[in-house]
Amino acid sequence: MKNLENIKFFIFDLDNTLYSGQTKVFDKIDKKMSAYISKKLNVDLISAKEIQKKYFFEYGTTLRGLQKNFAIDPYEYLKYCHDIDVSFLKKDLALREELIKIKEKKYIFTNSSNAHAQNITKQLGIQDLFDGIHDIVDADFIPKPSIEAYIKIIKKFDINPKKTLFIEDIAKNLEPAYSLGMKTVWLENKNIFAAKHSNEPYVNYKTKVLSDFLKQINMLKEN
Repeated sequence: MKNLENIKFFIFDLDNTLYSGQTKVFDKIDKKMSAYISKKLNVDLISAKEIQKKYFFEYGTTLRGLQKNFAIDPYEYLKYCHDIDVSFLKKDLALREELIKIKEKKYIFTNSSNAHAQNITKQLGIQDLFDGIHDIVDADFIPKPSIEAYIKIIKKFDINPKKTLFIEDIAKNLEPAYSLGMKTVWLENKNIFAAKHSNEPYVNYKTKVLSDFLKQINMLKEN
């Protein structure tokens, strides 16, 4: 963890990063995406699911694929798909404690919506600890891992990439960050898509628990 005590900017992915993927929060969004596609394109749920996944892998987000191929309202889509109940998520007191200790700038960088980020962080009890959120609307609907999305957040918050730590659950999304000069952390998980490329050189660090990793950084700064 050499030089991490000199990090001035912390960028966090949202889904399956600030909370564990084992909570299955994203499964709720996944089902709503299929339902939305089924209704809008007048196809059955099986076909809708196939379209959903095809677009995700091809365009980075299902939304981007729908925008490219159909005249859908992205705001309507985001509002519908992210209107989920996350009351089952528990407050993450350990994560809150470590985030409080980090006095440097902290941002959320998500392919989801700002409203979804607010909903999640409020439920986790960490909504007051970030300096800003860069959502898919801020990115002009161009998702990670397109490098344009990373450049937009850098410009928006006047971030120095060489003094930035970027934390993500999808290993592939770390590559653009690394190419821009950021240090990268992969949040280990067993999802085949997310884990692919996790052994590439652009993955600087790996951790199973986000709060544990942040605790190590905070201990470095104290010494």
